Amino acid sequence: MTAPGKIRVLIADGSVVERERMARALRRDSAIDVVGEIARSGSLVEAVKQLRPDVIALGIHLPAAGGFEATKEIMIEAPTPVVVVSDGDDSDQVQASILALRAGALAAVARPLPPHNGELVSLEQKFVSTIKSMAGVKVVRRWREPPRSVPQAPLPRLGEQPRIVAIAASTGGPAALQAVLSELPANFPAPILVVQHIAGGFVDGLVTWLNSVCSLKVKIANDGEPLLPHMVYIAPDDRHLGVSGRSRILLSQSAPIGGFRPSATFLFESVAKAFGAESAHVILTGMGQDGLPGLRLAHAAGARVVAQDEATSVVFGMPGAAVDAGVADRVVPLSAVAAELLAAMNGGN
Repeated sequence: MTAPGKIRVLIADGSVVERERMARALRRDSAIDVVGEIARSGSLVEAVKQLRPDVIALGIHLPAAGGFEATKEIMIEAPTPVVVVSDGDDSDQVQASILALRAGALAAVARPLPPHNGELVSLEQKFVSTIKSMAGVKVVRRWREPPRSVPQAPLPRLGEQPRIVAIAASTGGPAALQAVLSELPANFPAPILVVQHIAGGFVDGLVTWLNSVCSLKVKIANDGEPLLPHMVYIAPDDRHLGVSGRSRILLSQSAPIGGFRPSATFLFESVAKAFGAESAHVILTGMGQDGLPGLRLAHAAGARVVAQDEATSVVFGMPGAAVDAGVADRVVPLSAVAAELLAAMNGGN
């Protein structure tokens, strides 16, 4: 029986070696209780129902349906926070992790490395801290048939027509980005810059997946490259993303902001300083308050700010901070964010 107040973790991975590594790392933390280990996806949902864990550490070596189907079934049958654990240097594992994030997993994190590896301590700490932070997230039940979206009122005219869009997301962000970007047409007239908090090594997989579901071209941003319409620029690992003047991408190795690099605050501030009222800023689901100082600046400059609403956010931390601070011009369901951007480009019509 779990001691009161402990975080209950269920481990799922087809590799006994990986299960043992995860279990050892988690049991070193006195706040965690490993309540079970599962080797096949076919028995995972039933184990979740019986053991009622606070969070699932989902390894990528899962036989049968695999991580994507397993995560999807969990979110339908027994909604529980899922953290995907994989090798960020293995492109196949990264792609499998991105699919699990699409299905509702909250985060992807690198697996704890064997003891002979010099990075063991930092990677193990990151793994354990991610598991602990995701344990308290209230996940949303998903349905086998997605509910129909409700038509939203068009965005009222606010300032100038945007010439650039800045988007930031964290927990739950990959699926939210897919929902927004896949609804934008190939001829969307402004460049889109994106900061997504994600574990190192997973950005390439995120970009590959988004390219497969979006009409716009999605790429990892390069320092100094020109800002072009019809393009989505994703911040690379461990670099701030912003703009240099009004024509080029800026990548920066300056200090993390609030513990984040890339930081949503850096992005929003950079875009707001360069474009002022001729910019649109979108804050999507995510834990914490990253982005808020930048959104304050954007709002003061006359830019329009759109925040995802609480009902459709996996975590309402980042958009909620913008709403509470009074800097969000519109607070809308995820299904309406793309329509807000299109209406802004059409002058609110």
